[in-house]
Amino acid sequence: MSLNYRSLASAAVLAASLLVTPSQAQTPPPAPAAPDAKPAEPYTITGNFGIYSQYIFRGLTQTDTKPAFQGGFDWAHTSGFYLGTWGSNISWIKDPNPSTCSHGCSLEWDLYGGYKYAFNDDWGMDVGVLYYYYPGKYIAGATKPNTTEIYIAGSWKWASLKYSHSVDDTFGIPNSKNSWYLDASANYPINDAWTLNAHVGRQEYKGGTGGFSNGDFLNYTDWKLGATWLYNGYNIGAYYSDTNAKDAGYVIAGKNIGKSTGTVFIQKTF
Repeated sequence: MSLNYRSLASAAVLAASLLVTPSQAQTPPPAPAAPDAKPAEPYTITGNFGIYSQYIFRGLTQTDTKPAFQGGFDWAHTSGFYLGTWGSNISWIKDPNPSTCSHGCSLEWDLYGGYKYAFNDDWGMDVGVLYYYYPGKYIAGATKPNTTEIYIAGSWKWASLKYSHSVDDTFGIPNSKNSWYLDASANYPINDAWTLNAHVGRQEYKGGTGGFSNGDFLNYTDWKLGATWLYNGYNIGAYYSDTNAKDAGYVIAGKNIGKSTGTVFIQKTF
């Protein structure tokens, strides 16, 4: 019997939750390089780690409101191409029924790559592919939650619009190929330390299960509003999130995982 997961897992975009690092203060220009200095590498490698009071993805808690530990690494080339990986603990797969998975299923591991291009100082675009991997041993006949999405995004200064399209079954929902998610985000820098964060998104499921349309139970809109404070290289923040996700599709272990909630976090990029 196929599993009928009624939840979304994460992902994400990069740098976890849709929050961006506030603008940095201007620094003096570097001193001229010595004649025998080696040229700068054409790429950068960065890492990130964060502790969150819970893991929220597209408005849905992935950890039953319990803490999440998240981190990843990114490689970016001056040509615009990039690769990355990111992970977080989760519980939404086992929460409804622990027998769903006999081993594992408590980790989300994302792999992604793409290309970014800046038209000028204000406008940019980003295209890529993201694979959500949930390692574990599932019961026979289950629709595994592993999901592949392709995405395209446009940005203007501190605002962005992104469209993500699944090319296979989506987060464990049978027959849900070609489901999509559209989100608009704004991260407005008040000053060098404070940034206001806002987001609204729409998840649409395609296909059907057991003679019923997936969208009738699973389509929903989510939104959030918060702020991030940059202090000694750490991003400290909080945000409120909510959805109109129906109980019929998003109740796990007696709780609607899309209900209104607040999240706090501390994160650092190095």
